[in-house]
Amino acid sequence: MVINRVAVSQGLKTAIIEGDVIGGTCVNRGCVPSKALLAVSGRMRELQDEHHLKTLGLQVSAPEYDRQGVADHANNLALKIRNNLTNSLKALGVDILTGVGTIVGPQKVKYGKVGFSETEITAKDIIIATGSVPFIPKGIEIDGKTVFTSDHALKLEWVPEWIAIVGSGYIGLEFSDVYTALGSEVTFIEALDQLMPGFDPEIGKLAQRILINPRKIDYFTGVFANKITPAKDGKPVRIELIDAKTKEAKDTLEVDAALIATGRAPFTKGLGLENINVVTQRGFVPVNEHMQVLDANGDLVPNLYCIGDANGKMMLAHAASAQGISVVERVCRKENVLNHLSIPAACFTHPEISMVGLTEPQARDKAEQNGFEIRVAKTSFKANTKALAENEAEGLAKLIYRPDTGEILGVHILGLHAADLVHEASNAIALGTRIQDIKFAVHAHPTLSEVLDELFKSAKLNTGASHSVNEPVAA
Repeated sequence: MVINRVAVSQGLKTAIIEGDVIGGTCVNRGCVPSKALLAVSGRMRELQDEHHLKTLGLQVSAPEYDRQGVADHANNLALKIRNNLTNSLKALGVDILTGVGTIVGPQKVKYGKVGFSETEITAKDIIIATGSVPFIPKGIEIDGKTVFTSDHALKLEWVPEWIAIVGSGYIGLEFSDVYTALGSEVTFIEALDQLMPGFDPEIGKLAQRILINPRKIDYFTGVFANKITPAKDGKPVRIELIDAKTKEAKDTLEVDAALIATGRAPFTKGLGLENINVVTQRGFVPVNEHMQVLDANGDLVPNLYCIGDANGKMMLAHAASAQGISVVERVCRKENVLNHLSIPAACFTHPEISMVGLTEPQARDKAEQNGFEIRVAKTSFKANTKALAENEAEGLAKLIYRPDTGEILGVHILGLHAADLVHEASNAIALGTRIQDIKFAVHAHPTLSEVLDELFKSAKLNTGASHSVNEPVAA
């Protein structure tokens, strides 16, 4: 929606070819309905935590929930956002063309519904934004009822007594938060040697202590779910585990349900890329820093761009939006190269996890390769007045930086409203703001933002680090 608004504001005539429903994965099968479920799980956790309430002087009788009511909340929110988007697009004068789109040649696309005649149109510039679908490893049989993906889980048709979640990344963690709050027992199955492998290791270890260990969650690491058979004929879901390295049989689980949260795969089949000599790489459309599509020879395909999950640079809805705006700026002859290291990410568990930039191991590798020093600063939510007032003081903020220049390399936060707090760091990275400048920013007291204020103030810079926002910061 933001991309279309920017395009229209620049005087571009804009059309969308939509083969499903407006809003795509984010609105209908991702960000929006999942956050509705997580809002419920957050409230349930607070109402269930008798000790937490008692310290605030509150008493609440045993909390209950209506499963269909919870499901309706998620579905209704998605419907509301979808309708709002559709109405906004129409108000902007954006043409909505219904059907599946296929590229037939340079600046030419055809579209139409399956079984009906197709229409061919010509456009000065074309943006591929087809998104992604859940990735299903081999050997896993999906029935949509007892073995399912996040697409099915968001409908919340039932709450299993015991559910295995295959994958412990963002999707798996968020659903573990939902299911355990609603009464399920969870077993994680993770192929790598540690849970939450994509997170900064220190944050991941703390997250395990806060989000995994105290809850009805157990886990297997270093194993593959080699075969998963749905429940049928009165038999439970059967999961055969093998060692991820040796491929030897490890164990067999029998559970009520299995959620496959092994990531997402680009939705790029059937786009007609062969008509313009473009070959995907593991399904992703190859692009340069301007999101311009590259053909099999590495040459630019004129007037063709690809944004979002389909190019694989960063599989986040807001990254796709930022890439799209960058494309529109370029189409309008305005140079705009997106710094992907400045794009934040968040996991909406309770408490939340957020991050931007490099993890500590990534920063150390970069420092070793480029011959500079890095340092790490940390602050605890236990020192924050607002967090203490909320009785939600579990958490940590971590800053990775260069002491010689003051460059911010990465910020990782686990704690109350971490997803909201990270943007100060994200904007600092995007704007090239150094620690010696941002540490003089003033934050309202008492607020959670002071966690970041303390974090930047606690950084120890080398004596020679200059105080200037005008000098360029090395990328």
